[in-house]
Amino acid sequence: MIRIGANPIGWSNDDMLEIGGDIPLETCLEQAQAAGFTGMELGNKFPRTADKLRPILESYGHSLVSGWYSTELLLRDVDAELEAAKAHATLLKDMGCSVLIAAETSNAIHSNKDMPLSARPVLQKASWTVFGERYTRFAEAIQQTYGLQLVYHHHMGTVVQAECEIDRFMEATGAPVHLLLDTGHATWGGADPARLARHYKARISHVHCKDIREDVMWRSNREDWSFLDSVLAGVYTVPGDGMIDYVRVLKELKGYSGWVVVEAEQDPEKADPAVYSKLGYGNLSRFIKEAGLA
Repeated sequence: MIRIGANPIGWSNDDMLEIGGDIPLETCLEQAQAAGFTGMELGNKFPRTADKLRPILESYGHSLVSGWYSTELLLRDVDAELEAAKAHATLLKDMGCSVLIAAETSNAIHSNKDMPLSARPVLQKASWTVFGERYTRFAEAIQQTYGLQLVYHHHMGTVVQAECEIDRFMEATGAPVHLLLDTGHATWGGADPARLARHYKARISHVHCKDIREDVMWRSNREDWSFLDSVLAGVYTVPGDGMIDYVRVLKELKGYSGWVVVEAEQDPEKADPAVYSKLGYGNLSRFIKEAGLA
């Protein structure tokens, strides 16, 4: 079964709190519901206890899909990471989620507006083995303790950005670690999301769908912009409004069951969330049917 969810980053940005900071959570949830979404990922305006969050989401017909968790496994051991993740994982479990979204951010630069993407960290070859072993043990413990499947979010400005790094990470980790396929980050990072879907289908348990405005991407690359400056310039948009062939990607996910999430961070003053959420939901629904996944 495929369910279509949304991420509130189209309304309020988690790395730049001033972007969409004036938009109430209730407006986000109401507009997402009107667009057709039945689930939401966490954002900075969401309560972080189930007793407070559940009635808010349910009043707008939403389930909690999941939420981002920043790991620091390059710096700390698995026990320390599990302690740091306890509150977040408990919330996801209490809200009935099935996946925990994780990404290594101990040395990431994507949230630094003054740092160009060319300055992102690159992991030394010798570090991948330990990194992979820690992530595997962390994912296994998250599964055993909370019943959550860890899905790794490859991301611009991090050590897992390029296609070769996604491949290396998947090779370095064991079966407990699954992949979050993000079409926008894959494409911008130089990967083919359809190839990733085909190659890792058995370990893909979550999908983020955002499109790429090709002209903005190439200008960002050429002029060496930061990730956040690129976002503000409109590098991302909703599915069907950019360069990605979604039907081609989704056809490689035959048999997938879970959430597909419209997660297209934009400046709400330039891209009206009410308009773009409807566009994204409508396009993605159509692409899913055309790909034979419905």
